[in-house]
Amino acid sequence: MAADLQVQAKALGDPTRHRLFRYIAEAQAPVTVAELTGYAGLNHNAVRQHLAVLKDAGLVTEEAERRDRPGRPRLLYGLDPEAAGEWGTLGAYAWLAGLLTAALRRGQDPRQAGRQEGHRRAAEMAGPGDPAGLLEQEMARRGFRPARTDRGTRIEFTLGRCPFAEVAAADPGTICQLHLGLAEGLAEGLGGLATQRLAVRPARRAGCRLTVRRTAAGPVAGA
Repeated sequence: MAADLQVQAKALGDPTRHRLFRYIAEAQAPVTVAELTGYAGLNHNAVRQHLAVLKDAGLVTEEAERRDRPGRPRLLYGLDPEAAGEWGTLGAYAWLAGLLTAALRRGQDPRQAGRQEGHRRAAEMAGPGDPAGLLEQEMARRGFRPARTDRGTRIEFTLGRCPFAEVAAADPGTICQLHLGLAEGLAEGLGGLATQRLAVRPARRAGCRLTVRRTAAGPVAGA
């Protein structure tokens, strides 16, 4: 971990890279190279080089946009979920606090709050793509490190990390129920999936297992 921090500190030691990192970390959605080029006042190649350093340091993520129109997908950059809360950025706990505060305000239990957030996020993700793949991407984006195993219509995700381990260790009922509701809302909102169970493991050890199944109306991976 110390070595990782040293690599990240070195990457952020360059003022331009630090500005780009802050911009990405504070953006409400993943950003494109063109947007970063306009912000930094640099050419595309220079921005791409800085982004490569930030990505290799584990500070930002890179993914191709999903699109249903002709043309080459653009690359999108966002804050690496495992860097959230570091280097002056808002962490996963800020998101969690927001969900729980909203749940109290609405009189919801954690599972209901998670399901509502899952529906909201699924609506934002609407578009082409296999729903199981989209669910996997969202879990990775939240920092759960999912490892996927397909067994016919049943799909199992082993979660290699709990981004809320400290809170979950003290109150697993609240946090795990929120996670279950989130998975249910995502599956329902994306369509073609149904959540079967969440097998909970000790938060600090990780290894929780989420099982979903494809419904008859759902697309098949690779279709």
